[in-house]
Order: sequence, then structure tokens, then C-alpha cells
Amino acid sequence: MTVTTPASRAAQILSRPIALGGLTIPNRIVMAPMTRMFSPGGVPGEDVRSYYARRAAAGVGLIVTEGTYVGHESAGNSSRVPRFHGEEQLAGWAKVAEDVHAAGGTIVPQLWHIGMVREQGQNPFPDAPAVGPSGLVTAGAEPTGKAMTQQDLDDVIDAFAQAAADAERIGFDGVEIHGAHGYLVDQFLWAGTNRRTDAYGGDPVARTKFAAEIVAAVRERVSPDFPVLFRYSQWKQQDYTARLAETPEELEAILTPLAAAGVDAFHASTRRYWLPEFEGSDLNLAGWTKKLTGKPTITVGSVGLDGDFLRAFQGEGAPVKTLDNLLDRLESEEFDLVAVGRALLQDPEWAKKVLQGRFDELGAYDAAALKTLH
Repeated sequence: MTVTTPASRAAQILSRPIALGGLTIPNRIVMAPMTRMFSPGGVPGEDVRSYYARRAAAGVGLIVTEGTYVGHESAGNSSRVPRFHGEEQLAGWAKVAEDVHAAGGTIVPQLWHIGMVREQGQNPFPDAPAVGPSGLVTAGAEPTGKAMTQQDLDDVIDAFAQAAADAERIGFDGVEIHGAHGYLVDQFLWAGTNRRTDAYGGDPVARTKFAAEIVAAVRERVSPDFPVLFRYSQWKQQDYTARLAETPEELEAILTPLAAAGVDAFHASTRRYWLPEFEGSDLNLAGWTKKLTGKPTITVGSVGLDGDFLRAFQGEGAPVKTLDNLLDRLESEEFDLVAVGRALLQDPEWAKKVLQGRFDELGAYDAAALKTLH
């Protein structure tokens, strides 16, 4: 009789391949996107190649890169955040994709426009033009930026589509559209920052129009089987209590146009993956997303830490001995993939150790790892 141990169970559940469009991901572990600002001039160099390839070689099935600026003047202009436009920048990214593939992994760039968020003092984007649906950085604030015109909207949509086409051309395996955390696309989705009275504002479906047009434009510019992921969140970095949807019905109204426009998988960003999203159900945000759309989903939020990321950031972590709760939910198909952020940041071999059941080698999270980013 075969005895299933915690170690072998983790390997069995997490090692299963999964197909997204025409891409087969070798296992269920995803590297979550984490902004690094290690690309002078927006060009990813040898250190960026090594950073991603090292984690692919250690068992990460799918890497979602740090946020990369699309080719529009308002997307963001930090001199050290990578861009996904420009000959030198794209040549650098092509080498990143090549190295990840050589290491046995798959990789998608996260395409990003920061919108109004730069208006907050702690953000390093003071010189980029501040634009958004209504010129608001958060709910209840006074306008401090420009409400986008139709021409602005069309130009940004085209910038996302061009970036996706370039991603396929230079050898990436798909793209992820950053629609979370209070950045531009999310500013349209959130009633707190979208006060428009035209076709792009109003009820949840109207607020989804801009995001759906980005997805549709991307879908049109890439091959039919080229995976398009969409990351979204209830919370915003401006307001952790913010919510796009208070009920499953409201969430369905937001997600349905995105799925119809061509999203292949949703990356549902939460701060604590184990928390239920709505009363009366244990499903988390990724679980509800899969139930409502029928699309594959990625869960994320303090995976691999002993508690939520704020406690871990403060150095209160303890070694993780099991992932039983996560594995139970993955095995029951509540969601399909698991994104890991800070744990992979600290330990590039986290995936290998978990897939091999080497839980005793997983150390306590150390916030100092945020400073190394090796």
C-alpha cells in the first residue's frame, strides 16, 4: 500500500502540468510579479537574466516578471523600472526569456501603466504625466491629474497591444495585463477613482470597458493560442479596505466582459490567500473568479509565509512546515495555480524544496531579503 506523506502530497499536487492557451506550464508554481527597479535606463541586464533564470532552474513553472512600462509617455518614467518598448529594452528582455527557457521555465511579462498612483509622495514617479479616468488618486480625493480623453484612451490601449505583440515576437510565452492595486486599469474598475459620465464610467460593466478594450486589442495583436493573463485585486495600495465588488453578482458583472474579451486566466491578488472573499462561502477571490468565469485562476497572498506579508515584513515569521491548507484547496480545484512572492524572493530554491518535500529546509522569512533581491 502506498502511503502518502505530506512531502509526497505536495509533490503530487504541485507537480501537475497545466495548459493555458497553447502554453503548457510544467507545474502549478508561479513566481509573482515584484517591482525591483534594477534596470537602469529601463533595460534588463545580465543580473535580471540571472535573477529569473535562477528561479526557473529551481522549479518555478511560470514566471510573471516585475511590472514593465508600456510604450506611452504617461505609463511611468522611473529610470530603473524596466520598459517593454524600445529596441535596447526589448533586446534585453529577449535574452531574459531565452535564459528562462534554457532553465526549463516559462515566462510572461507584466504590462503596466501606473496611472495616478505617482501622485503619492512615496512613489518614485514624480515627473511622469499623471493621468487617470477622473484625475483622482484615491476615493474622496480632489483631482490632482488629468482625466483621460478618448485619444488618451486609444493611445494607451494601443501601447498595451503593441507590447503584447512585441512579447510574442521576442519569444515570451504570454502576457499579463496589470489591472490591480490601484494602478491605471484598476482606477477605471474602481468606483472610488472612476467618476466618469461617459461610456467608461458608471455601473460595474461600464467601468470595465477600458480594461476589456485593452484585452480585446491585445487578443487581436497576438496569436489565438498566446495566453493573456489579467491580474486584478479588490485592495489598492492607496486603500487596503477598498473593494471592487461587495457581492458575487457585482464581481461577475466586472469579470464577464474581461473573459469575453479574451482573458485566458485571471490572477486574483489578495494579501492573504486563505481568507474567504464573500460571506457564506469559504472560496477566496481566485475561487470565486474561477466559479464565475470558468477560467483558470492563480491565487496569491502570503503563500509560503507563516502569516500575512505585513507580519512577515516586520520580521515576525517562523519556518513554514506544511502547505496543507493551500494543497487542500488546490486539490479541490478551487483555483489552478499558486503565485509565490516574498518566499521566492528570499529563497530562489523555494519551489524545488517544496516540490521535493524538503520543508525542513524552508527558513523563517527575513525582511532583510527585500534588500538583496538576488
